[in-house]
Amino acid sequence: MWTKLLRSALRIPAGVHLRSLSTSCVYLQDVRVRFGPSPTGFMHLGGLRTALYNYIFAKANNGKFVLRIEDTDQSRLVQSAANNIEDMLEWSGLSPDEGPTKGGDFGPYKQSERLQTYQHHIETLLQNGTAYRCFCTPQRIELIRKEAVRSGQVPRYDNRCRHLSTQQVQEKLDKGMTYTIRFKLDDADGFDDIVFGHNIGTAAVEGDPVLLKSDGWPTYHLANVIDDHLMQITHVLRGTEWLGSTSKHLSIYKAFNWTPPTFAHLPLIINKDGSKLSKRQGDLFVDHLKNSGYLPEAVVNFLTYCGGGFPDGHEINTLKELIQKFDINEVRRQSAVLEMELLDQVNRGHILQLLETSNGRERLIAELRHEVLHQLPARYGESLKLRDLDDEYLSRILMTNKHRINRIRDLTCEEFDFLWRQPNVTVETLMEISPQADNILSCVHQAMVDTPSDSFSKGQLVENLKSIHKSSFSTEAMGSYMKLLRMALSGLKQGPGVAEMMELLGKEEVSRRLKEYSDSIL
Repeated sequence: MWTKLLRSALRIPAGVHLRSLSTSCVYLQDVRVRFGPSPTGFMHLGGLRTALYNYIFAKANNGKFVLRIEDTDQSRLVQSAANNIEDMLEWSGLSPDEGPTKGGDFGPYKQSERLQTYQHHIETLLQNGTAYRCFCTPQRIELIRKEAVRSGQVPRYDNRCRHLSTQQVQEKLDKGMTYTIRFKLDDADGFDDIVFGHNIGTAAVEGDPVLLKSDGWPTYHLANVIDDHLMQITHVLRGTEWLGSTSKHLSIYKAFNWTPPTFAHLPLIINKDGSKLSKRQGDLFVDHLKNSGYLPEAVVNFLTYCGGGFPDGHEINTLKELIQKFDINEVRRQSAVLEMELLDQVNRGHILQLLETSNGRERLIAELRHEVLHQLPARYGESLKLRDLDDEYLSRILMTNKHRINRIRDLTCEEFDFLWRQPNVTVETLMEISPQADNILSCVHQAMVDTPSDSFSKGQLVENLKSIHKSSFSTEAMGSYMKLLRMALSGLKQGPGVAEMMELLGKEEVSRRLKEYSDSIL
């Protein structure tokens, strides 16, 4: 009751962490969250969704977003994965306040650089009797597992070494026997999760878990509890796959006599067929989407469709707007289906939004220029001669085609080649379309030269072309007439209307192309 009154009086957001020192003394602790990816693969959409929800929760509560690389599983590390994770966070706009590159007061931020910290703290658990050395060999553990599987039971360690006397432990140590360190896990207390509500404590169905492996490296359970405490993490937002382990982690907090953070488990993201996302699905890697031409804000916005947390559902929102609208109490419990076909729709929405501002247009103009200069030479060779890519022309192309494209890169596909390069059309091709090709091209060219620049618009051009046809080439079928002009301007048999093509290309370019083909026929 007093907590609700305090929040109301001080206007404290629901996500901000309150810790009680006594019934009469409360202080407000700054929100600190962490994203702890394992560099066993490049960043994929599932990982980015977890990072995003941590980031916006922190920023919505004026808190800190910490990046911690959890690289304790040395056998599965992927080269450059850690760098990729940091790069994709920066690209997505989710720049950490603290991390391996950014630094901070609670580093190091790579678990492989914190081994002495784990080995120091494990001594506390050994001394207070909540952990013990286990001398069971890997062969014995494997036999226990196989027997359980054969019997149709859940594999679990039988806690054999928990009952060794101090003398027996010392004798084994004197013999130089290797050991792991296990945690004495009994039935755990229940806990409250922000998303999933109250969870009952889980029984120790797996036996006592390993905290420190025989090579001195910690397991996830130990490293995360220690790091979250030492880094003063107030809220842990992570995937629902860790929900079943949370009571285990709370038992470890209790053994250290530490106050645990608040937990919020995010719903699982699944494919449309109900299967889990896999790191083997290459199109789900964030750098694949980046290299495919999707905008970072679109990818981020799209991920909010997977799990809720926002009152307006499937809307086009900037990262700033997402932070303002986020409500962790609106995060859904049920698994979220990843509908990749929506990404194109979201990306188009962000393109339209960016084109409404001068800064947004400048950014898209620069991106379009970059795409043209990279995509077309890759298709036609470095010797390709491109037309001038001035800002005015690129802006006109973007504004005219904004409802036709999902990505800026779409404007560099073959359908739009005519925008960037002179089509390679032979005289024979033009003459096959119409025996009057030379007269038509010459006449239309002169009409375009005579058309004032301020009248060089789609509507006026349609009227001009109809007038030329009616007055000079009425014996020529309108279809052939337009087909000839389209071929001369674009090299395409089908495509945008001729007047629209002319408006896009501009008066000078249209006049130049028509004259060049007219002269070549003559």
